[in-house]
Amino acid sequence: MRPKTLKKLQILAEAARYDVSCASSGSRRKNTRTGLGNSSGMGICHTYTEDGRCVSLLKLLLTNHCIYDCAYCVCRRSANTPRAAFTVEEVVALTWAFYQRNYIEGLFLSSGIFKDADTTSERLIRVASTLRGRGFHGYIHLKVIPGTSPELLLDAGRYADRLSVNLEIASEPELQRVAPEKDHASALVPMHQLHERIAEDQEAQAAYRQRRTRARPPRFAPGGQSTQLIVGATHEDDRTILGLADQLYQEASLKRVYYSGYIPVSADARVPQQDQTPLVREHRLYQADWLLRRYGFAFGDLLGTDQTHLDLDIDPKAAFALRNPHLFPVDVNTAAPLQLLQVPGIGARSVQRIVRMRRLATVRWEDLHRMGVALTRAQHFITVPNHQPRLLEQAPQRVRLLLSKPQRRPTAPQLSLFPLAASAA
Repeated sequence: MRPKTLKKLQILAEAARYDVSCASSGSRRKNTRTGLGNSSGMGICHTYTEDGRCVSLLKLLLTNHCIYDCAYCVCRRSANTPRAAFTVEEVVALTWAFYQRNYIEGLFLSSGIFKDADTTSERLIRVASTLRGRGFHGYIHLKVIPGTSPELLLDAGRYADRLSVNLEIASEPELQRVAPEKDHASALVPMHQLHERIAEDQEAQAAYRQRRTRARPPRFAPGGQSTQLIVGATHEDDRTILGLADQLYQEASLKRVYYSGYIPVSADARVPQQDQTPLVREHRLYQADWLLRRYGFAFGDLLGTDQTHLDLDIDPKAAFALRNPHLFPVDVNTAAPLQLLQVPGIGARSVQRIVRMRRLATVRWEDLHRMGVALTRAQHFITVPNHQPRLLEQAPQRVRLLLSKPQRRPTAPQLSLFPLAASAA
């Protein structure tokens, strides 16, 4: 690899780490005899699919030049930082080389804004179309630049497995304060256009599977779309952030909303200059988001009526249970699946196992242990024939204390591409 390309890689891979919206679940693009790669088997950053698989993506910015001056962004126009830009062919060559050596399983490509949204999007799409044209069947996630025209959105969806339009700041007034050149409409309009096109594609694929059409239509963004919200750079509370996420899930059918804790990157009075946003706040938002998407919780279940922020001491499910003691404990042998999902320490797989077993026999304490239920958390909220708790009724504060023991969130650092780049030279 040429020293010039390696230097660009160092600059643009480092700048890309601030964008966290890169999971690779939801796509099933298969290989051909003459092609390269296969996105159906997996998804150099670590990310995780919904079923828990760890995948590696080449995560790059096409450029860190940008015409905008967003106070929270490391690529802002006024930043005193080294600048670089890849050509389309350079990104294609890097992706191909790293994939052939089994260093990566796909590409996540974003960019600063060159001249305008369409100019930048056109270059991003050329990378994806060139890779596909040469037989690359691995996973591709493209960032859609807010303000991109509908015609380019259609092109992007033909080549990418997943698309994402970043809203970044949850409220319009706060966005205007820290990024006056941006507005929500420029992101929401393409987001809803993508939603309509993805829905049309899903209907067309369903018609093909039901043999109502002869030829299978080409896929359009089979992994759906996502967005990212920055937490802590502005003054929005958790209620505002989660309210927007809930709205996007309902109105635009997003696959994921990603929450990125703000890291101070500029000496700008518009954004905080103290330490970065506590990771536990970001973690609680992800936990609450999971309850919205996977556990049947409504937005109103996540926070008490007088709460603006999630409880940092206990997770959102435990907080819900403590706010609603009249719903607990639940009888494991008679409760509906949705009731079981509301119990701290009981996950979706455990609910499935409980429902299967109680068709055949009475579920007892030792059965729950074998199923993998987190009994240290669930014990206060469930009853079985040989376990009848009373602590929640008699001393709810004691239960809260037991549930609020410090928890460490595992973190996996982004892999460095540069030793790999040297070996690929």
